[in-house]
Amino acid sequence: MTDAPAPFAPARKLLEQGIAFVQRSGLTVDRLERGRVVCRMPFAGNGNHIGTMYAGALFTLAEIPGGALFLTSFDSSRFYPVVKALNLKFLRPVKGDVTVEAVLDEARISAIEAEAAAQGKAEFTLNLDLRDGSGTVVASSEGIYQIRKIS
Repeated sequence: MTDAPAPFAPARKLLEQGIAFVQRSGLTVDRLERGRVVCRMPFAGNGNHIGTMYAGALFTLAEIPGGALFLTSFDSSRFYPVVKALNLKFLRPVKGDVTVEAVLDEARISAIEAEAAAQGKAEFTLNLDLRDGSGTVVASSEGIYQIRKIS
């Protein structure tokens, strides 16, 4: 079930449908709130030639939370997001849906936004675990994101 408070409903729609590739993958934003997002990538339609989830689907699932956190946590009239790097380690083959949760606490959000306001940009890192239906970590990622001040 998808949970997106009314103020974040447009962000959820943008995340799920704003990029054609993501929309085709079937990725869903199952929880979206300030500083927290839970996304799910369905196995259906995202299998590869050996019957496990396609690496590109897992990469997409690992990358989207940075944009989701930007949309719910930062002022998009003052800043825009950039993905600087994403490293993904595949730990186990997976034959079912995969979820990921990402969190930025209020202190971190404030510090990132203050740095971006003062310096014109600020980076933050998200270390995430992608989990199968039993909670087993099937991949881990390290994403480096940046918010930049709009000129």
